Amino acid sequence: MKTTIETKTYSNFINNEWKESASGNVIESINPATKEAVGYVQKSTEEELDQAVEAAFNAKKAWRKLGQSARGQLLFQTANILESRLDEIADSMTREMGKTLPEAKGETARGIAILRYYAGEGMRKEGDVIPSTDKDALMFTKRAPLGVVGVITPWNFPVAIPIWKIAPALVYGNTVVFKPASEAAVTAAKVVECFAEAGFPEGVLNFVTGSGSEIGQGLIDHPKLNAITFTGSESVGQSVAKAAAARGIKFQLEMGGKNPVIVAKNANLDQAVEAVISGGFRSSGQKCTASSRVIVESDVYNEFKQKLIEASEKITVGNGLKEGIWMGPCASESQFNTFNKYIEIGKNEGARLVHGGEVLTGGEYDNGFFVKPAIFEEVTPDMTIAQEEIFGPVIALIRAVDLEEAIEVANNTKYGLSASIFTSDISSILEFIDEIEAGLVRINAESAGVELQAPFGGMKASSTGSREQGEAAKEFYTAIKTVFIKGS
Repeated sequence: MKTTIETKTYSNFINNEWKESASGNVIESINPATKEAVGYVQKSTEEELDQAVEAAFNAKKAWRKLGQSARGQLLFQTANILESRLDEIADSMTREMGKTLPEAKGETARGIAILRYYAGEGMRKEGDVIPSTDKDALMFTKRAPLGVVGVITPWNFPVAIPIWKIAPALVYGNTVVFKPASEAAVTAAKVVECFAEAGFPEGVLNFVTGSGSEIGQGLIDHPKLNAITFTGSESVGQSVAKAAAARGIKFQLEMGGKNPVIVAKNANLDQAVEAVISGGFRSSGQKCTASSRVIVESDVYNEFKQKLIEASEKITVGNGLKEGIWMGPCASESQFNTFNKYIEIGKNEGARLVHGGEVLTGGEYDNGFFVKPAIFEEVTPDMTIAQEEIFGPVIALIRAVDLEEAIEVANNTKYGLSASIFTSDISSILEFIDEIEAGLVRINAESAGVELQAPFGGMKASSTGSREQGEAAKEFYTAIKTVFIKGS
């Protein structure tokens, strides 16, 4: 059953109180399918940010002392509340950033599962006993929270990404100040409402909306912040790293990718086409793990290309709330303009557009940011559309003579987030696993997606090396204390 989102103004959540900004200004969130207002969030000032960080700072000692098990129980409660509001929050997500309702429901369900996973972490061990050379001593390690953690998230996964950062931060004993992207801040506010209803102590989770230049940068620069986790563009991520490094605080960055898919001559082409379509065009290609370069061995290139075009013709584009829609609009006017810019760049550099690439017009299309997903061929590895992250429904087809050349082309980019290969040959699989420069390696599966209990992160310019999700998240959100005890 579909719910109707109320067009209302959402406040900041600071020290367990919903507060409007002293600025008196708000930011409008727009439905990319209709250009109508979804809701409004606060255009906060440094005053509200400082209140949020102070609240988190003041709460951190009591939250740490509460104990990991009790913290996990609060995450369980949050998961139950989010589950009870799944339809409403998924509806909000679709209206706010355009992905289809089934995708939005799937993402919200993933958020629930992540909360329950980290709630379970509350009952897991915190350290290890280590043998000492002193027979009269006991030596062991334990995990200590970092303190106040800043969480800055993008608009493309407004439920899953905040939760996979906030949940481990909280269960491992940190307090949080959360700043979402403004384009999806209404949905983020609804997620925070679930945490608020669960009964977390004052100051443990704080939520502040506003511009990245003022609130985002102010959070990174705040002297009482102990760590920052950020997902977004490479350019912004680099500035986050510089500011955090200058202050000597821990930082974690996930900054996108230019993800390759290799289709070997012995691949199941129907399986590969289905995965490439899903990986490249689901969520309008607005995923950091989206398939953007498809490198095909020459022996099967023409057959694969034809199958890919035929499958792309079947894609239905429209308002994601409607049944039968496979792909929604670009998430914003900015993303719409970026798509059009790269289509022109591809043409001007000599790539051949063999499918889509145009703005959709007429009827409901005139009210939103709708485009037809694009496929280029005759793409060379050095072209802009083969090197830069487009973050839109654009696939670049690249021909390779053999697997060795395909892997070389796949690695020929500054990014290294995700990569996949389609092949039935075990030797090719093993070679790909060893040689590909990517943090997420997928075999006979689309490049997008990783299970919540597994580490997620990239190599090269895609990441700072730390991993999110799964038990690996503990490595970022805690510090190890080594304890040596000897009797008096």
